[in-house]
Amino acid sequence: MRYFLSFFKPHRKLFIADLICAAFIAAVDLIFPMFTRRVLTDFLGSGAFKTFYLFIGVSLFLYLIRTGAVYFVNYFGHLFGARVEADMRRAIFSHMEKQSFAFFDRNRTGQLMSRITTDLFEVTELAHHGPEDVLISALTISGALILMASIQWKLALILAVFMPLLVLQTVLSRKHIIRASKSVKEKTAEINTAIESAVSGIRVTQIFTNEAYEQKRFNANTQAYYNARKLFYRAVASFASRMDFFTSILNLIILAAGGFFIMHGKMHIADLITALLFSAAFLQPVRRITAFVEQYASGMAGFRRFAEIMNTCDEIRPNPGAIDIKTVRGDIAYENIGFAYNNGITVLQNVNLNIKAGQKAAFVGPSGSGKTTLCSLLPRFYDVQSGSIKLDGHDVRDISLESLRRNIGVVQQDVFLFAGTVKENIAYGNTKASDEEIIEAARRAEIHDDIIKMAQGYDTLVGERGVRLSGGQKQRISIARTFLKNPPILILDEATSALDTATEIKIQKSFDELAKGRTTLIIAHRLSTIRNADLIVVVNDEGICERGTHRSLLAQKGLYASLYQAQNGLV
Repeated sequence: MRYFLSFFKPHRKLFIADLICAAFIAAVDLIFPMFTRRVLTDFLGSGAFKTFYLFIGVSLFLYLIRTGAVYFVNYFGHLFGARVEADMRRAIFSHMEKQSFAFFDRNRTGQLMSRITTDLFEVTELAHHGPEDVLISALTISGALILMASIQWKLALILAVFMPLLVLQTVLSRKHIIRASKSVKEKTAEINTAIESAVSGIRVTQIFTNEAYEQKRFNANTQAYYNARKLFYRAVASFASRMDFFTSILNLIILAAGGFFIMHGKMHIADLITALLFSAAFLQPVRRITAFVEQYASGMAGFRRFAEIMNTCDEIRPNPGAIDIKTVRGDIAYENIGFAYNNGITVLQNVNLNIKAGQKAAFVGPSGSGKTTLCSLLPRFYDVQSGSIKLDGHDVRDISLESLRRNIGVVQQDVFLFAGTVKENIAYGNTKASDEEIIEAARRAEIHDDIIKMAQGYDTLVGERGVRLSGGQKQRISIARTFLKNPPILILDEATSALDTATEIKIQKSFDELAKGRTTLIIAHRLSTIRNADLIVVVNDEGICERGTHRSLLAQKGLYASLYQAQNGLV
């Protein structure tokens, strides 16, 4: 709860103003029954009509102000809740962006989307109505009891007896409703995950004609969500019906008790009318509490799921006192490193490797041997579990993450394009680049001619994940944004895998130009593309098994030689 309320602090002025207006509304609701009693007992019976009309005028004035207060509460109060929700959404998005790749390996996209969106929808209502309803209810109930006690303490006692019953009902129902609401949130996240997976894989679904299978899976998720909702509504309905019974019977009891006191001459009819008005004023906060319990259950269930992510720390952090590197030469040293993924399977162990500044180092070997992992450890997408990686003599953990990654460019095998324009995707390499720089990067990546042939040129929309482009075009746009970034260190993870031979030759020339004076790490399966590398590192399941130049490795007649012969049909 303290963590939840901490999001109120930046907007405390609006929050306090909202509570003041809520308190004023409660005060007016309490004053009216006393005004009514005074009018009935002191003014109408004695003929003090001027005073009567004065009271009516004052009441009208108060209700006009109350109308303004209601507007403020309904508009600015909801605005306050929306601001709190927006702050939470910004906080969780910022937190997720700092997590390591391992975090996203463990969590599905649809689940994370649900934490950011639907889980926080009810937080707006809870942030707004929660404190407001509690304050109004507390003021109205306590005020009604005190003022009724001044009229007829026995009737006030009847109201007081009802309070523990209402509190008991609330306490007994709250945990059950919260548990049911949490289940609804979890099933909602499962539906979001199913939708994300189905939409992303729709082409695979249609190729394998598995529409009926996907529909069956989605129907199962929808039914689970429906069942969770049904349990939640049942819990809420059970609570609301019991509360409604107690509140409905209260008026009857007040009327019966008041009638009894009037019959025995212990109470005036004006006092009974006032008591019934106080009873109505008393019932309003009770209904607020009923609504609040449902809001609290839904809002806090979502907030707890929000807090679970915020309390998850898989963040890659630099060591204390980390430095910003301004100028990078590109000397890289892997010193006795070891790494295993979360499944506990060791991928790299006791690996030692030195790459000199400006060298072109290529990593080859069977799939799953750890080539990509070895390169991913340099920009700290994952962290080594033993040993260290040094850049220009500095442990990468002693370099600020932003400056480390700013100096490393990566062209991945699995290209990701954002659902924007061609220009926007290229400019992602340098968001401050001019149009001329973007075009130059496209030329160097051999994609410019393709772009100008498109209907909208550089303003052409690429579609979701670049679906409107060919595989080669997507790859070259990815290469273009790396050209635009212009980093001193390059990691090329199968960067030309989706290109035809003619285009690959052109891109290879561009890479050779870009790699001049830069340290370049190349992950390759086509050994023909890395024959001119300064250093070729052969990786197998046991780590680095061979290293050298193309000629020296062929002479060794080891794993590299056998791979080269197999690819060139020499076996």
